[in-house]
Amino acid sequence: MKVLHLVHQYPPEFVGGVELYTQALAQAISRRGWQSAVFHRSYSGKEALRIEQQDAVTLFRASAGAFSPSLRFLSTWRQPDIFNFWKTAVKQFRPDVVHVQHLMGLPVALLEHLNRVGIPYLVTLHDYWWICANANLLTNYSHVSCDGPRGHFNCTHCAVARTGKRSAWAGAPLLWGLLVDRNRRLKKLLRQAAVLLTPSDFVRRWHSEHGIPDRQLRTVKLGIPSPDATLLQRRPKQDELALLYVGGLAPNKGVHILLEAFRNVKGNLRLSIVGDLSSHPHYTQLLRQMADTRVTFLGRLSRQEVWRAMADADAVAVPSLWHETFCLVAHEALAVGTPVLASAMGALPEAIQDGVNGLLLPAGDVRAWSDALQRLVDHPQTLEAMRSQSVDFSSFEQHVDRIESIYREILENRP
Repeated sequence: MKVLHLVHQYPPEFVGGVELYTQALAQAISRRGWQSAVFHRSYSGKEALRIEQQDAVTLFRASAGAFSPSLRFLSTWRQPDIFNFWKTAVKQFRPDVVHVQHLMGLPVALLEHLNRVGIPYLVTLHDYWWICANANLLTNYSHVSCDGPRGHFNCTHCAVARTGKRSAWAGAPLLWGLLVDRNRRLKKLLRQAAVLLTPSDFVRRWHSEHGIPDRQLRTVKLGIPSPDATLLQRRPKQDELALLYVGGLAPNKGVHILLEAFRNVKGNLRLSIVGDLSSHPHYTQLLRQMADTRVTFLGRLSRQEVWRAMADADAVAVPSLWHETFCLVAHEALAVGTPVLASAMGALPEAIQDGVNGLLLPAGDVRAWSDALQRLVDHPQTLEAMRSQSVDFSSFEQHVDRIESIYREILENRP
């Protein structure tokens, strides 16, 4: 049996959560006897389709050059080169099922082609992109969370704000029409999918409330990879409280909120920040300006180094300003017994029990985060009590079991 994964970008060019998940799943499925392949867009090199082998996984790298956010938005409607590459990949690999991980920057014609040739597909809703063009439910004009399209007028406001030019309002009627048509096309493709997978109950409920048939939606939470036990042997307790942030250094992650709150806290406290310092250079520069001498920027670390840092930390902070759909970092921290301080929004409350294995705090509320950190510095035994709480999570192999069973279910029900 053959499964083809469709994703917007892929390692080593991009190493975000969706990309790493797709890579791990494609490799795991191939180890179970499936013929596994990945089709993704590359942003480097000349226009060409390169076919490679990586750990028994066939990679179809469709290079079409770099493009701006505006062109990425417009790519929904037409990208003839990518579409032709896609038809070649499908004809050559002949998948029995296609697993759509993300379609950002790719044309809807790819899935329309699958419907024409009779190949079933399923979609994992890793974020809100299928309904929110920003993908994260954060507005470009006020930088606060919203609940999705309201007649697409707020979406038009977002699109205009993204350009940074007041003159863009002259094109607002055209933008509104494009946004309406975009969502109509994408919702149609979702309804034609065999199954829609969500990484959390929150994401399932949200999409159901926004017009996606509930019968198609199925929650399959991501599995947690098992680290080497030797990495989890905690170093001797230090006098100072060790706080850790791991993740993207982008405004929606709320690291600036954490730093502003951190500056107000008195006592023995240090903060280590792990994340790519080059992905958003202007934001990273702002964070460096906000940081005091108790803050250390560690850059990108290997998976082993991340596990080690989580085990050594007294707490891991997740100050997100958007509705996290799962948050692998929070789950991994809890899996090694480290309490998590997180924004009380999105899927985070599904994993974190306030006062039991962590704290749930108001998103973006600097005062609340400062007060919480100060209490932990003054009463460190609170965190020690939280460390003793056991947390039961599915392993990544158990997650793959679920995914594989869904593939087989789709093929059994295929007309």
